Amino acid sequence: MTGNISAKADKAAAKKPKKVSKYSKRKVDPAFYWMTIPAMILVCIFLYLPFLQGAMYSFTNSQGYGDYKFIGFKNYIAMFQDARVGHAYLFTIFIAILITLGTNILGMFLAVLLNSKIAFKNGFRAIFFIPYTLSVLVIGYVFKYIFMTPLPALGQALHIDWLSTSMISNPDLAWFPIVFLSIWQGVAYSTLLYLAGLQTIDNEIYEAASIDGVNAWQNFWQITFPLIGPFFTINMVLSLKNSLGAFDQVMALTKGGPDSKTETVSYLIFQNGLGNGEYSYQMANAVTFFIVLAILAFVQLKFFSGKERSESKGKNHD
Repeated sequence: MTGNISAKADKAAAKKPKKVSKYSKRKVDPAFYWMTIPAMILVCIFLYLPFLQGAMYSFTNSQGYGDYKFIGFKNYIAMFQDARVGHAYLFTIFIAILITLGTNILGMFLAVLLNSKIAFKNGFRAIFFIPYTLSVLVIGYVFKYIFMTPLPALGQALHIDWLSTSMISNPDLAWFPIVFLSIWQGVAYSTLLYLAGLQTIDNEIYEAASIDGVNAWQNFWQITFPLIGPFFTINMVLSLKNSLGAFDQVMALTKGGPDSKTETVSYLIFQNGLGNGEYSYQMANAVTFFIVLAILAFVQLKFFSGKERSESKGKNHD
């Protein structure tokens, strides 16, 4: 009896077709390899190799030149005990959250506005994209003049105490010019991505919703926002990544001051690693920062992609 059962099982297994990957028999054009392999080699040479070399230096006492010796985890231990480094991380995360929220909220608002039926729509799109084409360092000095001269004069004329002095020299308000410049420069790209997402929505959906008596607010939250979910995800990830690496804004506006209050991690690595003889120490800081960025990007992608999947399941269920 047992032999018959095993024989039947063997026959069933023999009849069951083996799963073959759809990529196993696909012919690949040799041009694909000629394009991808050189690109991969260049990425490894100019990105991964310098990173690995920097990671190696983080375990030494190197100053960027001359002889050095391995010192183990001393740089990392000292870094975690350094209050200046800790403040740089907290300040970077603080302004990154503000920049990401401000860029995406304003970018989405402008995208919806520019996607509506208004006059000179294409002209407005070009105007809003201009800030993205300008160098942050160059335009940063213009904003520095605005925050140091015209704005304090306006504050004095209106008898507004906190605006009567330069925000850049105020330890409690010096973060605002950095956030303002970052949002002003980054909102253009965010708006462009949201506009691309809005173009994928069929107008018939809005027409059907208007027949059902859906107002503008319901239109946005129940139709527009769910349908541009993937664009929102990528926008949030890119905005957070760019704002965590804020450097040009700090260099142009505050140079880390006053009293090191506006030092970001990127600025601290550059300033002390190349200018103050802390090369290996700041290499340890750079490696740690890379790990933090990777973890944040992974968590962010998981969170927003999970929300998209749950929303799509809810729609399918409905």
